[in-house]
Amino acid sequence: MANRLAHSTSPYLLQHAENPVDWHEWGDEAFAEARRRDVPLLVSVGYASCHWCHVMAHESFEDDATAAYMNQHFVNVKVDREERPDVDAVYMAATQGMTGQGGWPMTVFTTPDGQPFFCGTYFPPVPIGGMASFRQVLEAVEDAWRTQREDLQSNAEVIGEALGSRPAPVPGAGGVPSAAAMEAAAAAARDEITGSYDAQDGGFGSAPKFPPTMVLEWLLRRAARAHDVVALDMAEHTLTAMARGGMADQIGGGFARYSVDASWTVPHFEKMLEDNALLLRVYTHWWRQTGSALALDVAERTARWLMRALRTDQGGFASSLDADTRGVEGATYVWTPAQLEEVLGAEDGAWAAKVFGVTEEGTFEHGASVLQLRHDPGQDAAERLASVRRRLLKARRDRPQPQRDEKVVAAWNGLAITALAESGAILGHRHWVAAALRAAALLDTVHLRTEPTGPDGAAETRVMRTSRDGVVSTAAGVLADYANVAEGFLALYSVTDDEHWFTRAGELLETVLSHFSDGDGGFFDTADDRTDPVLARMLRPRDIADGPAPAGPSAAAGALLAYAALTGSARHREAAEAALAVPLAIAARAPRACGWALAVTEAALDGPVQVAVIGRSLDPATGELAQVARRSPAPGAVLAVGDPERIEVLGTRVPLLEGRTLVGGLAAAYVCRGFVCDLPATDPGQLARALGGAATAPGAR
Repeated sequence: MANRLAHSTSPYLLQHAENPVDWHEWGDEAFAEARRRDVPLLVSVGYASCHWCHVMAHESFEDDATAAYMNQHFVNVKVDREERPDVDAVYMAATQGMTGQGGWPMTVFTTPDGQPFFCGTYFPPVPIGGMASFRQVLEAVEDAWRTQREDLQSNAEVIGEALGSRPAPVPGAGGVPSAAAMEAAAAAARDEITGSYDAQDGGFGSAPKFPPTMVLEWLLRRAARAHDVVALDMAEHTLTAMARGGMADQIGGGFARYSVDASWTVPHFEKMLEDNALLLRVYTHWWRQTGSALALDVAERTARWLMRALRTDQGGFASSLDADTRGVEGATYVWTPAQLEEVLGAEDGAWAAKVFGVTEEGTFEHGASVLQLRHDPGQDAAERLASVRRRLLKARRDRPQPQRDEKVVAAWNGLAITALAESGAILGHRHWVAAALRAAALLDTVHLRTEPTGPDGAAETRVMRTSRDGVVSTAAGVLADYANVAEGFLALYSVTDDEHWFTRAGELLETVLSHFSDGDGGFFDTADDRTDPVLARMLRPRDIADGPAPAGPSAAAGALLAYAALTGSARHREAAEAALAVPLAIAARAPRACGWALAVTEAALDGPVQVAVIGRSLDPATGELAQVARRSPAPGAVLAVGDPERIEVLGTRVPLLEGRTLVGGLAAAYVCRGFVCDLPATDPGQLARALGGAATAPGAR
C-alpha cells in the first residue's frame, strides 16, 4: 500500500512511496502533526542516485518492524536534497556542526517546530564497528524525548542560535573590489592551486577526486588572458587524465561523478547532469583554445550522451543516472576479457582489452575492469575504435540499466542549455542548439511564473525549482536556479539572436537583485519572500563555496557580468563585482572552492570583450564574423548579432547593438570593452586579430 509520497513530483520520494514508513513530505502538515502528537520529527534527506540512501532504505525503511517503531514514535519526513537544497543546507550545517562530518543519507531528529537536536548520516541495521544501529538510535532518541525533554529542547535552542548567528566577516571582503585587488587575488589563487597540483595523475589534492571543472575553466581563461603557460599545462594534463581514465565512460560518453582513487581509475558510477553540462563546456573551450583532438572527441561524445541518456519527453534534462544497477554498483559498465571476446570476437576482443586496460585481474571488483583509454591507439585505428565502441555500447544496452532520476532541476538545465547552445554553435552542431532551445522552452513555460508582487502590483518573474513529466513542484527556486537559467538564456540569445531570451534573462536577474541581496553586496541562496519559515528561524542559507556546480553567488556574478556587458548597465556590473568580493577574499587559501568565482574574475579583468556583429541574416559574411567571435578564447566574451533591416523596423532591446551599422554595405563586427569600441572589422581575419587569435581554432572544421 502506497504512503503519502505516492503523489510527489520527486523521483527520490517516489522511491519510498511503497515503504511501510508513514512518510510525510516537508511542509506544514508534518509540523502540525508533530505538534498534535507531541513527538519529534525524523527528517531523512537524500537523493535518487545516492548509493547509501538505497542501502539504508532497503535495510531499515523497508523493514516492517523498524517502520512500525518510526510511525509510533515520530513524524517521519522524507526530503529530496536536490528539490529542497534549502532544507538540506540548514540541516547539513547542523549535522556537520554536531558530528564534524556530513553526507547522505542524512538523518536529523528535530522538535515539532523543526529545531534539530540530534543529527547523523547513515545508520546500519545492526551495530557495526562501534556505530550504533538505527534501531538503537531510534530507541535512544525516543527515550530522551520522554525523560529528558527539557535538555533536548535546550540543546535545540542552542543549535538554532548557533546556526542563526552571523559568520565572522571575511577579512578583505566587502564592497566592490578594484581591478588591482581582483588581479592580486587571482594571482595568489594561481600560486596556491599550483601547490596542490598532482603532477603525476592530474587534478588537485588526493583521493577521492572530483572533476575540478570550474578550476579548469578558470585556468583556461587565465591562460588565454594572462598567457599563463603553467595554468594551461595544469588544465590540459588534468583534462587529458580525466578523459582517458575510468571516470569517463569510454564507450557511452559522459562522466561519472568522481573517482574513488587518485589516478582517475575507478569511478563512483552515478552520472549527474550538472557535472556533464559543465564538462561539455570546458572540453569545448579546451578545443577552442588549442585544437586538441581529444577535447573535440570528448565534447562530442558527452553532448551525445546528454541528449541520448538524460533528455526527457518534454525536452528538458533529467537529473542523474543511478550509481547502482539492481543494487550492484557499476554492474552496467564493467567488463572482463571474456565478455569483450564474447561481443567482439577473439581478435577484436583481445585488441579492445589492450586498448581499454581490461585484464584478468581486473581494476574493479570480482575480476572486472573499468574501461580506460590510457594510450591513444592512433589515427590509423580510429575506425576500429569507433566500431568497437558501437558494438560494446549495443551489447551494454542489453544489460540491466541504472535508474534515471526524471526530475528536471532548473539550475542544472540552465547549465545544460548554456553548454549545448555554446558548444553547438562553436562546433557547428545545430541540433545541439535545437536541444538547448527545447529545454529552455520547457523552463520558460513550466518553471517560470510571472507574478504581481509589491504594493504597486508590478510583475516579477519567479522560478520554480523542479518538475517531472511536465508537472512543476511547489519548491521555490534558489539563487542558482535564477542565475544559471539566466546565463543559459543569454547563451541562447547569443547563438539565435532571439531577443526573447535576452529579455527573460533580464527579468530573472532583476528578481535576483530585488529579492536575494543581503544588502552588503552579497547574496542569500533563498529569496526574502520565499525563505521557508521553519528554516528562517534558524538560518537563511547562503553558500559561497563552489561545489560540483557554481555556488549561487558566483553563478549570479557570471550572469550579471554578461548581462552588463550586453547592456552597459553599471548596476549589474557593480552587483557582479561585489558578489565576487567574499570568494576572492578566501581564494588564496581555498582556490578549489572558488573556481567559478575566479573564472568570472578573469572575464571581468578582460573586459569582458563585447562583440556586436551587424549584418543581414542571410548573408554568409554575417555568420562568418559571428563564428570567429564565438571561437575566440577571450574569457567571458559576449556576442550580439543583429540584422540592420530588422532593427530599423522593430528596434532592439540590446544596447550593444544600438547605433551599429553596416560598413560600406558589408557585414561588420565591432569589438568593444566597456562600450568603447575599435574600428569595425569586415574581414574575419581582421576580427580574429582584434580578438587576439586566429580566424578559426586550430583543427576547426
